[in-house]
Amino acid sequence: MIRPKLLVPALSTAMMLIVLLGLGTWQVQRLAWKRNILSQIDAAERLAPVPLGDDASPFAKVSATGHLRPDLAAHFGADVQDLPAGPIPGTYLIVPLERQGAPPVLVDLGWVPEHGPPPALPTGDNVTVVGFVYPPAHHGWFAAADDISGRRFFTLDPATIGAGLGLPSVAPFTLVALGPPPTAPGTPIPAEHLPRPPNNHLQYAITWYGLAAALVVVFVSYARKGSRA
Repeated sequence: MIRPKLLVPALSTAMMLIVLLGLGTWQVQRLAWKRNILSQIDAAERLAPVPLGDDASPFAKVSATGHLRPDLAAHFGADVQDLPAGPIPGTYLIVPLERQGAPPVLVDLGWVPEHGPPPALPTGDNVTVVGFVYPPAHHGWFAAADDISGRRFFTLDPATIGAGLGLPSVAPFTLVALGPPPTAPGTPIPAEHLPRPPNNHLQYAITWYGLAAALVVVFVSYARKGSRA
């Protein structure tokens, strides 16, 4: 039987234990859910791209053909790449792709150095880009202000970027180019893989279960000291 002076600590410990075990179990469930998502991304990455449509699903692997407009190129964000020459600051090159019978789609062709010669881009009316669909972002409170006149943007919002480039309408998403690292100097460095969400749920589950075990040890120790008092 629980001694009267241990009743309140025992009830508090039981309630906290239930919460900790519940959080640990929730993280185990999230772990299975995240692993399923990652397996689906792995499977999609191995498949051939499908033609880009107007209702493309976010992060779908697609291909689009049209006319690139390097004259309307813009820059997005800021990122430092660790290249053989050392860390180099740069941005992501955004170029509209005009499609027949569909609004232009903004294409993130990849990373380019902040300072350097104009990147080498494919030309012609039948340029095909393979990539994944990136949903629109929205300007947050702490996001840097876009430089419309300088064509420098810090939020990947197609509507805002398209308007800044003088395009009356654009697709409501961005096409992020996929491909191997380029061999020709001055070519944008595209993404090599589909984006993958972080999977830290195992560590979180271990943390919550570890706290639950520590709570039990603390209560048992406290109860033993109380029984000898």
